Amino acid sequence: MVTAIADKRQKAALASAQLVAGDKRYKILQTTMKRHQNQSDALIEVLHKAQELFGYLDTPQLRFVAQGLRIPPSRVYGVATFYHFFQLKPKGKHSCVVCMGTACYVKGADKVLAGVEEQAGIKSGETTPDNQVSVLTARCIGACGIAPAVVYDGTVTPRQGVADARKQIKEWMSHGS
Repeated sequence: MVTAIADKRQKAALASAQLVAGDKRYKILQTTMKRHQNQSDALIEVLHKAQELFGYLDTPQLRFVAQGLRIPPSRVYGVATFYHFFQLKPKGKHSCVVCMGTACYVKGADKVLAGVEEQAGIKSGETTPDNQVSVLTARCIGACGIAPAVVYDGTVTPRQGVADARKQIKEWMSHGS
């Protein structure tokens, strides 16, 4: 039993060494963990750095962080899935965030979202297979006076209708840019 645990640890260490040797982003992430003295209370800061470096957090990165901070992978995954900021899948080149706050919802945000999902061929929280468009929702973006509001690539756009939103998604998908 003890030998099996030692073998697992040795394999994990070897896998980590290969990651660091093959991708300088892992070396930067390792340096970040060392800067925090590999303390488990630096988990959120380290995850932020990992996402900044890779664009999202996938299984190898989460395992690398768990090993570097000497904490169970389940804890790292739990934190990464609890906080809305962390992404476990790559984001598309373009993002469409439909506000679902009360004012936006009352003024038809649910219909706008349905139109966006239909045009993109995906559901909220997903990215198109070609990585062009990610569709997301927000609880409230604080733009109630211009409801329904949609955020296209970081730009808040007022009074969006289904046709407006579908047109933007169609443009993104047809140009591939």
